[in-house]
Amino acid sequence: MHRTRSGRRPASRSAVVAVAVALVACAAPATAPGESGGDGAAPAVSEDVALPPAGAAFDYQLGGAYDPRAQGRPDLAEVTVVERDRTAEPAGLGYDICYVNGFQTQPGESADWAADADLRALLVQRDGEPIVDENWPDEFIFDTREPNRAALAEIVGGWIEGCAADGFDAVEIDNLDSYLRSDERMTFDDNRALAGEYVRAAHDAGLAIAQKNTAEHTAELRDVGFDFAVTESCWRWEECASYTDVYETVYDIEYLSEDGLGEGQEGMDRFAEACASDDRPATFILRDLDLVTPDAPGYHYARCD
Repeated sequence: MHRTRSGRRPASRSAVVAVAVALVACAAPATAPGESGGDGAAPAVSEDVALPPAGAAFDYQLGGAYDPRAQGRPDLAEVTVVERDRTAEPAGLGYDICYVNGFQTQPGESADWAADADLRALLVQRDGEPIVDENWPDEFIFDTREPNRAALAEIVGGWIEGCAADGFDAVEIDNLDSYLRSDERMTFDDNRALAGEYVRAAHDAGLAIAQKNTAEHTAELRDVGFDFAVTESCWRWEECASYTDVYETVYDIEYLSEDGLGEGQEGMDRFAEACASDDRPATFILRDLDLVTPDAPGYHYARCD
């Protein structure tokens, strides 16, 4: 069953829709399952792909970029791995992860997708209207079935290449579980096939790639070629082992919220208890639900020693 995701994904800056339309128009013909480009088989990883360090001090900055070392806090001063939205600049503190919403539209771009006929055709629809993620009603769901897969791979592949050009070391692809919200129009196999295309694009661009969501299919997705995992609330949902049993490197974010570890002191106390456990991932942080910057009310960051 689909659960409410804890992390809030901010709207990215306005997309250049004309470029996206051109990518749809020139996308290669869709391939049949089992052919090159459509079977989701794990590609070989180039020596140019730098894998992320296990157990590193990590910060998750999707709500706004900031310099963790400028906050006057020892725990933030030790951060060497930072994840930011694909529209932001890398932090440059050691290892940078680029967030890409690879299976749904970003809120700030959804209207453009719905308004353009070529892009709209790539969205799951019901009665002629794009289906929305019920938990994120400003996001439409990509239709990952054939014959849309090649066009989506071309568009998102361009975003992945942009992450590499900007200097990121890795990419995290969100919403692998979107098929659960597709009104039964798509299956895991549809998303897995498209995920294989994203893996190829990342590795070809010299980037490592992280799995997000779909804990129950972690072993299969590792076989597709994902290199590590960025997880949200794996402790809250008792699924951390699904990732740590498969990947050497897992970066988990827990949240101070009613649906997370709890609000206020309750959430901080539960986080402290989790830190004392041997069952958590080595990299394990606690953030505020809105992922705001340190100068905003409600900001919170903590990590296990």
